Amino acid sequence: MKPKMRTIFRSCLNFPTEAIFVSDREIFSPAERGVGVPTASEVGEKSADSEAKSARVGNFKQLLTLTFAILMTNALPGVSQNRDNTPFPWVTLNNGVEMPMIGFGTNTLGGERATNAVAEAIDVGFRLIDTATTYGNEAAVGEGIRQGIERSGIDREDLFITTKLWADDMGYEKAMAAFETSLEKLGLDYIDLWLIHRPRPHEDIPGSWRAMEELYAAGKIRAIGVSNFTPEQLDELLAYAKVKPAVDQIETHVFFQQFAAQRDLETKGIQMEAWSPLVAGNNLQGQQSKIFTNSVLVDIAKKHGKSTAQIALRWIIQRGIITIPRTTVRAEMQENLDIFDFELDADDMRRIATLDLDKTQFPHWN
Repeated sequence: MKPKMRTIFRSCLNFPTEAIFVSDREIFSPAERGVGVPTASEVGEKSADSEAKSARVGNFKQLLTLTFAILMTNALPGVSQNRDNTPFPWVTLNNGVEMPMIGFGTNTLGGERATNAVAEAIDVGFRLIDTATTYGNEAAVGEGIRQGIERSGIDREDLFITTKLWADDMGYEKAMAAFETSLEKLGLDYIDLWLIHRPRPHEDIPGSWRAMEELYAAGKIRAIGVSNFTPEQLDELLAYAKVKPAVDQIETHVFFQQFAAQRDLETKGIQMEAWSPLVAGNNLQGQQSKIFTNSVLVDIAKKHGKSTAQIALRWIIQRGIITIPRTTVRAEMQENLDIFDFELDADDMRRIATLDLDKTQFPHWN
């Protein structure tokens, strides 16, 4: 670590918890709240409720330490250096498989539009392509993969392809059949990552997971995981799983920051992946918080000479989270990849933390 970074990091470790007011998502200085720092005597006289709050502050201090450690070091934990001339790092999953830290999402893209976008994304430099059965575009994405390989001159092995098992196909037999259908539509011999897309208590998750484990053991899938699982749902799965999920892909962005979920996944040794990192280009629940015009993000973007989208994506990557932005515009694809030549500093991270609304921005999905 460089001397300047070491000095900053050491100051972060000594950051006084008394100087911040913390919910699980927000950080405010006393001046911002218009109150003073509590005295030692006041701290000693805290009620049981206040002690519980203090414990949460302590937990958040640990999170701050981890965040600053990620911020101030040259490499993220578990993340390798850029490989094969890609402009982005790859993270090593819990089974040893490497996965790009940033990829290309395809939700809502269909037909020729999906094919062209995927081919363009691969040509631009993306190596992670994310699709799903319920998107209805696996065949179009598969054609885009073939065209992208031809245009870019890379091999299939250079790509990391994710698809997902939909709720209607849950259960051992249905999952087995659904996998073969996805494989055929994509035109591939294997899938890099297969996820259970959406957990529902009344469906056969154990049977589905058993099918996934067998396909994984057979070499048809390089890694298996889940999407939209809560910590409690993961606990249930882990109670009977022979193979631990490698990834949990969940909604994560500056308006729904998911720090508690990240702590839980890190404890379990499961990689977190963020879907809709740009909130579908908008905060659906408030005009004042649109991601491309949000005043905090605009200010930080000007400071670094970047776009607000790049700030939002860099913030996710800097937390050690994989993400999959989507666009059909080549210039925007290139922009989304151009986030590895700068770092957000501690003040940037603190300001972005204040944007958290602590609730989903896609209530229709729940």
